[in-house]
Amino acid sequence: MKLLRVGPVGSERPALLDQDGTLRDLSGLITDVDGALLADDSVLSRIRDAAAAPGELPALDAEGLRVGSPIGRIGKVVGIGLNYFGHAAEIGAEPPAEPILFLKAADTVVGPDDTVLIPRGSVKTDWEAELGVVIGATARYLASAEEGLAHVGGYTVVNDVSEREFQIERGGTWDKGKNCETFTPLGPWLVTADEVPDPQALGVRLWVNGELKQDGSTSDQIFPVGEVVRYLSQFMTLYPGDVIVTGTPAGVAMGQPEPKPYLRAGDVVEVEIDGLGRQRQEFKGA
Repeated sequence: MKLLRVGPVGSERPALLDQDGTLRDLSGLITDVDGALLADDSVLSRIRDAAAAPGELPALDAEGLRVGSPIGRIGKVVGIGLNYFGHAAEIGAEPPAEPILFLKAADTVVGPDDTVLIPRGSVKTDWEAELGVVIGATARYLASAEEGLAHVGGYTVVNDVSEREFQIERGGTWDKGKNCETFTPLGPWLVTADEVPDPQALGVRLWVNGELKQDGSTSDQIFPVGEVVRYLSQFMTLYPGDVIVTGTPAGVAMGQPEPKPYLRAGDVVEVEIDGLGRQRQEFKGA
């Protein structure tokens, strides 16, 4: 299923995109698309049954309707750094022996087409097209990558916007360059895990002002999705609705020759992953 949340900021309603591309209202069945939903197989089954029954779910007029983050009430967003061989190579880094972890605050999450704000004083705001993994069952001390995949509720598109000077040159941890407001556009859809049989076979693409900058595949990930979930579960409990941002392929601004084409106000970024939809952000000054 393709689940999403539509409407004004703070007043989003749950919806479903059916096989014909029609937007359907789910507010008669559920109050939100969130971790509680992903953890409840019986409710998910009711949604599937309703979606298969002609006329059961009312249609929504998508014209002019804002699409919000496809998952509400996110507990935490966990980032994985340097998780593509190509990206590590382009910045001259050795592939890590273990996943590199960082946290993004849940309040950095915005809708897939919402405006992204370039921080005041920023000179190195960068793009990162990424596969987002949404947890569907509580994960603690998992024993295998297969168990890791079994705890995934769904997948989505993420732009892990990063300010490289804040992240790398200002001391401390990466968090300063990852947690500026609006720095985690998510969506448009949460595609349930049953519709993504192989998360390591997805094309990942990003454009800046119409120019293709990233054109990779999740097959290039150093640590695949199941292993990432297993690994994280050794250090933290993952709850339904938590989001893992699994790294970016080659093609970021930081990896390009000088002068590096960091983002400026007025730039437009578009991100697409096979089967998961497309997002578009205009960047403006904070």
